[in-house]
Amino acid sequence: MSKYKWSFANVGGVTRVRIQSAEDIRHLGELDKKMWTVLSCPVDGLEISSESLKAMDVDGDGKLRVKEVVATAEWLCATLKNPGTLFDQQDSIALDNIADEDIKAVAAKIAGSQNPKGESISLADVDQVIAAVSIEEQAVPAAPLDADVIAAYKEKQAEYAAYFEQEKLQKLGLAVIAEETPKPGMTEKKFAEMGAQIAEWEAAKAAAETANADALAAAKAVYEPLRKLLLLHRDFYRLLRNFVTFEDFYAGRNDASFDCGTLIIDQRACHLCIRVNDLPKHDVQAPLSGIYLLYCDCESKKLGKKMQIVAAMTQGEVKNLSVGKNAIFYDTAGNDYDATVTKIIDNPISIRQAFWTPYRKFGNWIQEKINKSAAEKDAKSFDDMTANVEAKAEGGAAAPKPAFDIAKFAGIFAAIGMALGMIGTMLVSVAKGWVTLTWWQQILVFVGILLLISGPSMVMAWLKLRRRNLAPVLNANGWAVNADALISVFFGRTLTEQVRFPLTKDPLKKGMNPWVAALLTITIVAILGLGGWGVYKYLNRDKMSAEEVEQVVEADENAAPALEAEDVVATPAEGEVTE
Repeated sequence: MSKYKWSFANVGGVTRVRIQSAEDIRHLGELDKKMWTVLSCPVDGLEISSESLKAMDVDGDGKLRVKEVVATAEWLCATLKNPGTLFDQQDSIALDNIADEDIKAVAAKIAGSQNPKGESISLADVDQVIAAVSIEEQAVPAAPLDADVIAAYKEKQAEYAAYFEQEKLQKLGLAVIAEETPKPGMTEKKFAEMGAQIAEWEAAKAAAETANADALAAAKAVYEPLRKLLLLHRDFYRLLRNFVTFEDFYAGRNDASFDCGTLIIDQRACHLCIRVNDLPKHDVQAPLSGIYLLYCDCESKKLGKKMQIVAAMTQGEVKNLSVGKNAIFYDTAGNDYDATVTKIIDNPISIRQAFWTPYRKFGNWIQEKINKSAAEKDAKSFDDMTANVEAKAEGGAAAPKPAFDIAKFAGIFAAIGMALGMIGTMLVSVAKGWVTLTWWQQILVFVGILLLISGPSMVMAWLKLRRRNLAPVLNANGWAVNADALISVFFGRTLTEQVRFPLTKDPLKKGMNPWVAALLTITIVAILGLGGWGVYKYLNRDKMSAEEVEQVVEADENAAPALEAEDVVATPAEGEVTE
């Protein structure tokens, strides 16, 4: 286990190692591989120079791995006196900072020719010198024949060779050349001599050109270590921020090495856009991310380029987003591309959007049912009409409409009436229960109904929003991501920017007279109030208030003695006759 003391920080909700000093780079090989955010990434299709990445890809397999990053760190620490300048991400180096004597000598020679002081060397200086490299080229032999003759020979070479071969077979009695077959304009010997001359010249020319190319490459190779140093001096620390940690991803817009631009769609700017390298792999991996993803085909006719991207939508509504919708994509260089949505992976964007999801789905379901029913009726009506027209055209009678069968529909009408009665009874029961509640109980019941409908969707959205993870999308692109790349709700708001307009007045919309609006409002409130009061009185018509019940009881108690006195009949004495 490494004895070096690393510093850690919470980056994107995950604890990660921080690379913030030259000593961190020196000890990079001691960092436990389990602590690396990324274990490998492709060298193409990223926003870091592919030249820099290929310079680190030692085995040339198109993938950059941990061991190659460590080897690059060790080479830079051995080549630079102060590796801390890597954090500046500059493509120029002070000559005093170069520890390798061979590289320093080349740099000093270039710096002296480009800059009188010769204190530093830049990538532009080196590229300028490399472009001006020249050698004493080996002479290319002159062609033995004119160019048009050589071109004609090349054109007829196969045809003439086949004819001479057939001629040999004909002499042996093994073939017959047709009379209409065109004959070559030269003898076989002359044809062979010409071919030998051309072949000899082409071989000598190829050898001279190869020797010249090798000599030029060798002359330029002198500057390659210095050029590699300048490329990595500029890009290595950025790679670490996208490989060991994901600091660039969480730092701001379009800073990550995999973020290729911005998609403008539906009055929103999606700042997290990634090139798609393998769409079938995305079909398997991307849904696991929990992110609402838009896949787009992008084309720039001006640049003659095409690409596929996937954009993360992390704010707003989805009602206007659909396959086939057009948009504009801007790459990190500012070039614009025509973009068309080709695929959508639907996941929650926000809890607010999830609240309306059940109602939106229910509305879509009703709309689909209505459209389906209307389409079926339209198709049936069209079929009936065409059948009648065809029957009349054939001289037959149109199919008679079946007579209305009252007995057949009596059961249907009865069932409909029963259903309506049950629904009415249920509504009345609900209304009776509603009016017995106090105002605050009614609010609680209303909120409870909303939560019952939207609650499950909101809970699922909350759980998914907490687990949104970019790692599956990167894995589908060939990355080996070793840690989560979480997108919290707060961070997601920075990845998608919504438009914000100031409040304005529509000049085409005529406003209502304020007195008319006030009168209309009072009238509506009065009607609703009277209606509610009337419903309440109707539902409570058989009930008496507590005071009314108490008054009735008191009246009964007062009336009881009088009734008893009047109703008492004196018992007659014995022998007394009552009338």
